[in-house]
Amino acid sequence: MPGDKSISHRALMFGALAVGRTRISGLLMGEDVKATAAAMGALGAVITFGADDVTVDGVGVGGLLAPEAALDMGNSGTSTRLLLGLLSSHPLTATFIGDASLSRRPMGRVITPLEEIGARFEASEGGRLPLTMTGSHTPVPIDYRLPVASAQVKSAVLLAGLNTPGRTRVRETAPTRDHSERMLRRFGAELSVKTDGAETLIDLIGEVDLKPQELDIPGDISSAAFPIIAALLVPGSEITIEGVGLNSTRTGLLDALRLMGADVAVSERDTGPSEEPQGDIRVRAGRLKGADIPAALAPRMIDEYPILMVAAALADGVTVMRGLEELRVKESDRLALMAKGLTACGAECELLSDGIAITGSGGAPLSGGAQIDADLDHRIAMSFAVLGLAASRPVVVDDASPIATSFPGFTELFETMGASSDHGQHENHSAEPA
Repeated sequence: MPGDKSISHRALMFGALAVGRTRISGLLMGEDVKATAAAMGALGAVITFGADDVTVDGVGVGGLLAPEAALDMGNSGTSTRLLLGLLSSHPLTATFIGDASLSRRPMGRVITPLEEIGARFEASEGGRLPLTMTGSHTPVPIDYRLPVASAQVKSAVLLAGLNTPGRTRVRETAPTRDHSERMLRRFGAELSVKTDGAETLIDLIGEVDLKPQELDIPGDISSAAFPIIAALLVPGSEITIEGVGLNSTRTGLLDALRLMGADVAVSERDTGPSEEPQGDIRVRAGRLKGADIPAALAPRMIDEYPILMVAAALADGVTVMRGLEELRVKESDRLALMAKGLTACGAECELLSDGIAITGSGGAPLSGGAQIDADLDHRIAMSFAVLGLAASRPVVVDDASPIATSFPGFTELFETMGASSDHGQHENHSAEPA
C-alpha cells in the first residue's frame, strides 16, 4: 500500500521542527502530502526527495520563517488544520489557499481553540479558505475539551503547544487516531496520556526541542480498505496486503467487516510501544451479511465508510450505519453522494438523520451502468470504481484525477489483480470505468 497519509503529513512537519536531518522511508507521494512538503519548504525547511527516501533538514521549533507567498494546500484538509495549529504559536503571518473542494471545508473547529492561544484569523465566510492567520508573539497554553471527536483539532492544539511555554492539555471523550502523540514522543517531546473518568487527558509541555529521527512509514489502512472490499466482493478472490498500519485508532473497518461475517485475518508484526503497529491482512471472498455498525466505531473508520457502503450494497440483508454527521463536511458531502450513486447503480438505500440504511443484493451483481459525480472526492471515486467490479455494467467515474491525492497507482494496482479499467472520454468528462 502507499504510505499512510496521516503519518506522512506529521513526519514532514515534525522533521521540519527538529534541528538536524530526519530521514523518512515509505512516505506517501500523493498530492496531499506534496502540498505539506511544499508548505514546510516555504516555511524554511529543506526537503529532498531521493530514490529510496526523503530527507528533511529542520529549523527547530520557533525557527520557522514567514512564507513569501500564500501556502497552497491543494485538497488537503489535514495539512491545513495541522499547519494552522503549528503556526498559531509562531510570530508570523501566513495565508492559506486551496482548491475548490478544500475551500468549501469549514476551519472554525480549529480556529476556536487557536484564538484562545492568541492567534488572529481573517477567514472567508463560514471560516473557510482563503484564510490569513497571524500567530501569537506570546502564546498562552490552554486546557481544551474537544466538542466533537477530531484528531485534526486535537493535533492542531498539540502542535500549537510545541512553541507555547507551559502545559497544553487536550481532553477527549472518544478515542481518535493518536499518530501525533506517538510521533511527538518519538521526536522527544514531553507528552503524557492518562485517563480521568470518562475523559482522556493529553498533556504536552512546551517549549520543545525536537530531535531528528529515522522513520519508516507503514502502508495506509484507509487505502488498503479498497482492495480489501474488492477481494471480499469478487468471487474466488484471495489477497494478502503486507506492511499495513494497524493502529487500533484506525482499524474500525476490520471490526465492522467482522460483524458482517467477512473472512479477514490479521497477522501483527512486533513493534515497539511508541511505534506505529503494523502487519499483514489476508482477505478471502465470501458472502457478507447485513449488520448494525455501532456509531462508536465512527472515529476509528470515518474515511472508510464510503467503501463499506459498497460492501453493504452487496451483502445479505440490511446494514445500518449511524454517527456519520462528519461525512457531511469531508472533501464532499460523502453521505449524500454515496446514497445518490448507490441508488443510480441499482442499490436500495435510505438516508437517516445521522447515517444510512442499505439493503444488500444478497451477493447478486448490482445493475451498474451509472456515471458518478465524485465531486472532486478521491474516496468517492475509488469506492465507485470498486463497485464497478461487482456490477453487471461498467460504472463510470466522472473525474478520477483526485485519486492521486491519497492513492497514486490505484488503477495500476487493481489491474495487476485482474481488474479492467478504461481511461477515456465520456460525455466530455475524463472517465474511469471499472
